[in-house]
Amino acid sequence: MALEKRTWAEPFKIKVVEPVRIPTQAEREHAIREAGYNTFLLRSDDVYIDLLTDSGTSAMSDRQWAAMMMGDEAYAGSRSFYRLEAAVQNWYGYKYVVPTHQGRGAENLLSKTLIKAGDIVPGNMYFTTTRLHQELAGGTFVDVIIPEAHDSKSLHPFKGDVDLAKLEQVIKTYGAERIPYVSIAATVNMAGGQPISLGNVKAVGELAHRYGVRVILDAARVVENAFFIQNREPGCEGRTIASIVKELCSYTDGCTMSAKKDPLVNIGGFLAVNDQAIYDDAANLAVIYEGLHTYGGMAGRDMEALATGIEESLHEDHIRARVGQVLYLGKKLTDAGVPIVLPVGGHGVFLDAKAFLPHIPQEQYPAQALAAALYLDSGVRSMERGIVSAGRNKETGEDNKPRLELVRLTIPRRVYTQAHMDVVAESVQSVFEERACIRGLTMTYEPRYLRFFQARFEPLGA
Repeated sequence: MALEKRTWAEPFKIKVVEPVRIPTQAEREHAIREAGYNTFLLRSDDVYIDLLTDSGTSAMSDRQWAAMMMGDEAYAGSRSFYRLEAAVQNWYGYKYVVPTHQGRGAENLLSKTLIKAGDIVPGNMYFTTTRLHQELAGGTFVDVIIPEAHDSKSLHPFKGDVDLAKLEQVIKTYGAERIPYVSIAATVNMAGGQPISLGNVKAVGELAHRYGVRVILDAARVVENAFFIQNREPGCEGRTIASIVKELCSYTDGCTMSAKKDPLVNIGGFLAVNDQAIYDDAANLAVIYEGLHTYGGMAGRDMEALATGIEESLHEDHIRARVGQVLYLGKKLTDAGVPIVLPVGGHGVFLDAKAFLPHIPQEQYPAQALAAALYLDSGVRSMERGIVSAGRNKETGEDNKPRLELVRLTIPRRVYTQAHMDVVAESVQSVFEERACIRGLTMTYEPRYLRFFQARFEPLGA
């Protein structure tokens, strides 16, 4: 692609800066020990470059900040809600919108509305909060992603694709009446930010609808997914990002949205559907769990910023620079021989911890150990996406052992420069050169749910 061959610059000017400092080696050693070797438990003041997540960490534009001053904080019938609703209808094409405080609020409403005990939810690889909400509602997630998604070295351009034969077999095995919806993620997070093709989404919709089964999209990073479709899928190279996004959504019956990703805001989300009966039930539940159905846990000013951010996220120059920065870091690391998930995904670079630390068995949490080692080296904060994130089997209580054991270097939108990416690349390379010194970990505290957020560890042999 042209952006890999020519020097390019970010499509914005820096108007406000936030000073950061580099903690000393002694400070980093103290901080990671106090955090129980879990980067989620580090204080942000102890972090130099924060690549923990791209969720809610984007820099908003001057137009978004200006829009916030127009926020209508009315408890009921806020005009800011109707502006948000119009933006969702215009750019994504869904009819009904329930705002939520963030993406997992939408997942909760969806699961409580559609899933009953004993249901089966097929999808293109699990995501942590999505699967937990499905399980808490009585459902069981079944992975129907293509096999290449579990292979970090596969160069398949759309590793987020659903295996259609596997999906149909799941429907036939359990019966369509036990499948409330097919769960489709755009740029599959746990596979390394890998996209799903437009053709595959269309085929999934046609297959599911033939059996009377709905398709629900996790749209948090649908714009990034559209970028890969535009650049990789035959026949889509001349299309706009906006047109691809709207067509992709058209093959689904609704979506959950964490607006803290693509739409460029620091808080917020929504559930969008085309079925009024589902909307009515979800809007009613929102009153219990979120707030009135016309604010759903969001302030009017946040809905204004979100409506503006939805439109900005679809700008061609923005998404080219956003994904381009991720590709830039990925190329630096592959050129240095560092094992990462290929092709490089849309929101971050994922280190292959199994290949990086072959001397540490998965039971000793190699990705968790690698994330801690990277922080110790430079103050760069990343996060684990492996056996810790996978949690335990709800039936047996045993650890789920995913084939992929990854460390995610997640790039916030419009926050860091290419120089920051150079610092990150040099730190990863330094840790890679000294990888034999890294030890495995033992878990000393495990919370009941979503353990990767709050679990604590200590080095083996300490």
